[in-house]
Amino acid sequence: MLSTGSGNTIIKSKLISRRMFLLSVGKAAVLIGILGRLISLQINESSKYKTLSDKNRFREWKLAPERGIIKDYFNEEIASNKQVYQIHLIPENARSIEEIFFRLKTILNISDKKIFSLRKKIAKQKPWEPIIVSDNLNWSEFSRINLFLHELQGVEPIVSVARMYKDNSSAHALGYVSQVSAKDLKNKKYLKTMSVPGMAVGKTGLERRLDEEIIGEVGFQRYEVNAFGKRIKQIKVDPGKAGKSFKTTLDLEVQRHVTEILGDKAASVCVMDIYNGDIVSLVSSPSYDPNAFVHGVDRDYWNSLIQNDRKPLTNKAVSGLYPPGSTIKTLVALSALENKIIRPLDTVRCKGKIELFGEKFHCWKKKGHGVMNMRTGIKRSCDVYFYEVARRLGVDRLSVTAKKFGLGKKVLQNFSEERSGVVPNTSWKKKYIGQNWYLGETLHSGIGQGYFQSTPIQLCLMTAQIANGGFEIKPRILFDKTKNNLKEYLKFKNENPGRPLPADLVVSNFDLKPLFKNQENIKIIKDAMYASSNEPGGTSYRSRLEDKRFTFAGKTGSSQIRKFTEEQREAEVKQEQLKYKNRDHALFIAYAPVNDPKYAISVVVEHGGTGSSAAAPIAKKVIKKVLERHSLRQSINNLSGDSI
Repeated sequence: MLSTGSGNTIIKSKLISRRMFLLSVGKAAVLIGILGRLISLQINESSKYKTLSDKNRFREWKLAPERGIIKDYFNEEIASNKQVYQIHLIPENARSIEEIFFRLKTILNISDKKIFSLRKKIAKQKPWEPIIVSDNLNWSEFSRINLFLHELQGVEPIVSVARMYKDNSSAHALGYVSQVSAKDLKNKKYLKTMSVPGMAVGKTGLERRLDEEIIGEVGFQRYEVNAFGKRIKQIKVDPGKAGKSFKTTLDLEVQRHVTEILGDKAASVCVMDIYNGDIVSLVSSPSYDPNAFVHGVDRDYWNSLIQNDRKPLTNKAVSGLYPPGSTIKTLVALSALENKIIRPLDTVRCKGKIELFGEKFHCWKKKGHGVMNMRTGIKRSCDVYFYEVARRLGVDRLSVTAKKFGLGKKVLQNFSEERSGVVPNTSWKKKYIGQNWYLGETLHSGIGQGYFQSTPIQLCLMTAQIANGGFEIKPRILFDKTKNNLKEYLKFKNENPGRPLPADLVVSNFDLKPLFKNQENIKIIKDAMYASSNEPGGTSYRSRLEDKRFTFAGKTGSSQIRKFTEEQREAEVKQEQLKYKNRDHALFIAYAPVNDPKYAISVVVEHGGTGSSAAAPIAKKVIKKVLERHSLRQSINNLSGDSI
């Protein structure tokens, strides 16, 4: 019989054994947990902690891509890149932003205004996103920053590239670049994966049009740092990929020549090859310095630009809208011939004015021109002759011809600042103004006034298509190696009347689009333009070039700003006697040389007064320069295409 004591001993023994078992299980669970965690840390999460470790040990910095180069027709760089030294700051990596700003202020002499601006930027963005403290340091400043870099935690010295423009002559055609804005990020999808501090994008002109192709691919540099964040050694550099480069049809020397001639006038000049549409010159004046925008435009300079009443930021060549004035008379005459409204020798007597429904329509010559036919009407720019032609023709038929020759629509592709202008007709007025068309408005349209609005480049295209015999061309500012055979086609046709075209000319010109019903009508207009510039009494006779190599045929024009009063007419007030803002715009169109046309030109001088006194003399100088360089232009090796 077991005693009570032995029973207690057994119970205690079982209890101890159970506790030991539970303890052993607990130990095993803890051990397994520890081993599992170690395995997880060593294997499953090794990459995570390796990344965190590397983040402490290594730094990686994105590099802004290098933009492609833009060259002129002769392969001279007109938009290139230069090396710049920058200072970036990552707020998250700085122990104390205030301390960093204090040190940078003493090292770089940064103003309190600049520091205030940087604080605002930091407050608006995420702490790990870098900001640019300075993007255009000189070597001395850059060296000083590197010397004190161990005291500037979060600061990164960067060697980058920035846009550089050779001069201001092509500023409007090229446009400019500036730092990416919130609007850019919203509108340009290709920028969403390219978040790089200091990266510039095209804002206007070719820089904007070509931005996606020319911007390049982002690079990076990776280096090892010590515990203080000081750079020890560079690990890897990927420079990224430079953007695509482009060759233009512009001639930089002509651009400079035109810019010098225009000076500070509010004016524009367009020069175009009449066969392939190559734009040789596209200048708007006054110009501006596109380099000033690369690192952020200075407020004083910006204010001087926007307060200048001659509007230096506006590309007048493609976005300036002007009544075409008497330059439209070439198309009025052509349209009348094409529609068999009038014959070349039909006459109209000009007495200085006509009256219609109680309204007086004046000629620019107070006492009139006498008896005018089509040739003399264009030669002497008789308004009364064209009032009568327009009355017979009607605005709707004039509108059709004007649109055929390039007015009322954009000339270049994807130029954001280009404007379409207005070619009015009866349905246009009803749609946009809600009123019926009146006969008096037709008479105003016949001399390029009223609702007509055109750009200088449209007038240049109109002239080019008259000069080449009436064939459509598509203007281009980017060089294209595709050979244009319009000139060869026309040469063969003129030299071999009645003979069938060779097969190669048939194939290369299958899409040739004539803009005329009878080409003889084009010849009549060209002959009248010749008379206007080269015969006594012609409105641009004083600006003629007698050397046959440079002889041009042209047409003057004036765009009226405000109507002359009867008192002013009686007093025969001259344009130069008026206040600058009250003077007419001066226009001139021409092609040259007369015997073998190659180029067309349009000149517009805002408030220049008359085309004969203000615009034609400019065209004379430009035409001579362009033709002097023609043989050099022809000799260029054009094998590279639009990409260089």
